[in-house]
Amino acid sequence: MINRQEAISIFETYLREHNYTRFDLKAVLFDMDGVLYDSMPAHAKSWKQTMDEIGINNSPEEFYLHEGRTGESTINILFQRELGRKASKEEIEKIYARKTELFTRYNEGKTIPGAKEVLELVKRKGLTPVLVTGSGQPSLIDKLNDNFPGIFSPDTMVTAFDVKNGKPHPEPFLMGLEKAGNLKPNQAIVIENAPLGTEAATKAGIFTIDVNTGPLPDEMLKKSGARIVLHSMKELEEKLTDFLEIARCVKIE
Repeated sequence: MINRQEAISIFETYLREHNYTRFDLKAVLFDMDGVLYDSMPAHAKSWKQTMDEIGINNSPEEFYLHEGRTGESTINILFQRELGRKASKEEIEKIYARKTELFTRYNEGKTIPGAKEVLELVKRKGLTPVLVTGSGQPSLIDKLNDNFPGIFSPDTMVTAFDVKNGKPHPEPFLMGLEKAGNLKPNQAIVIENAPLGTEAATKAGIFTIDVNTGPLPDEMLKKSGARIVLHSMKELEEKLTDFLEIARCVKIE
């Protein structure tokens, strides 16, 4: 359990490492799968079945490690490893269509407990919530406004359809900063749950808080760059006001 003094030290360390004197928070950038939606078990199940059907060796755990990549990137990693080549455009389209079909079947559309409350808190604090996801699943993206009304708009969303380079490349989060109002990294924080997303946010220079809602160890998230690791969105809701206050107050002379 992180206390206030430890949190202050963590925020100050970020400022020193990035040569900032202070935060100037304007936005909070949110991942989607595992942060807003309890969808990763369905992703892993549908990826595994799709790859099993075409004879590509895989394990269900590895898809948690690939979380945040574009579908094309995930497919190519497995093809390179198992077949020694990239997948063709036609193969990628067919495989991803099948994965999408299975995901739509398996995913129950459940939101993560506490996610709605965190988003609403961010809005109340006068900050802009921005979605930054590697997903291209319409079954989730198209329901964001139903599940989280008034939070996101097309202008404040980055999805797999928007970027050339998915996570762990920093492009998605750099685009998130741009969509939030051409912000600098010290003007936002990121809420993530996966190693690749955390790595992408860290490469973009943004302070990152991880909510570990999956099966991976905390240490893996910390090694990817998470400054703080929590274990539920409800815990984040309890601590976020304090974190935002700390970010507004800490300064490096």
